[in-house]
Amino acid sequence: MEPTDICFFESRRPFLTGLAYRILGSLAEAEDAVQDTYLKWQAGEHEAIANPAAWLTATCTRRCIDMLRSARLSRVDYVGAWLPEPVHTMTEKNAEEVVELSSTLSLAFMLVLERLAPKERAAYLLREIFDQSYEDVAAALNVTEAACRKLVSRARIRVGREEPGAIVPKERQDMLLTAFQAAITTGRTGQLATLMREDIELRADGGGKVLALLQPLSGKEDVLAFLGDTLKSSWAGYRWQHIDINGTRGALVFDGALLAASISFAWDVQGRLCGIYIMRNPDKLARLDGTERTIQ
Repeated sequence: MEPTDICFFESRRPFLTGLAYRILGSLAEAEDAVQDTYLKWQAGEHEAIANPAAWLTATCTRRCIDMLRSARLSRVDYVGAWLPEPVHTMTEKNAEEVVELSSTLSLAFMLVLERLAPKERAAYLLREIFDQSYEDVAAALNVTEAACRKLVSRARIRVGREEPGAIVPKERQDMLLTAFQAAITTGRTGQLATLMREDIELRADGGGKVLALLQPLSGKEDVLAFLGDTLKSSWAGYRWQHIDINGTRGALVFDGALLAASISFAWDVQGRLCGIYIMRNPDKLARLDGTERTIQ
């Protein structure tokens, strides 16, 4: 394979990784899908490929659909609530592009995508998020353009009119994060309560490997009690590190040198906290190793 072919693939890697991650909800699996795509690219006859970028997109998308089908079968026996794998994100974009990226990379948005069947999910992402033509999406999914339009239409209905990826200014995010940390470290939840929606939901993913809530917790009163009582007791003395997770402000919590949890949030369009996501599954925390990742 020519060096130019390798360079072209590497130039497409952030896009392919971003697409695969949103389809699969797992960075580890996304990187596997991209590597599989690279191996097929390496073995292909590039002179016969009319549109290399489209070929890579189609090959990666089809691999992800196959992987997602297998993953969903394995999740039948998953212990507790399932959350996407959090990612320590880095972008080199301007402020407007960062907001757009964050809104489609948030855990809240990715949880909404879980409502979609694999092909619907891929079609919705390619068309609505990556702005590809129906013709190109249909080719990537190996379906007719009419069938592609139906997939996207059904996906829009299932996603609904929610705005799960609403992004608030960074200053507001930092204020919410500080109030959240204070609620756990001091047990005083008053300031955080003023920033929450009444129907706030808290989800924790332990994967059956560590202690975590087995079911989502809903309602301001119950969530505040859990944060100010249960977590205050069990996380006493933990060290906090504020970082960007999935494009928005979040935190890592350490028990000594051990990464015990990551915390991510969702906000509504009024800037109120509406979702709290606590990752405790050590397998999904393994890649939060301080390495920032560029995902488009």
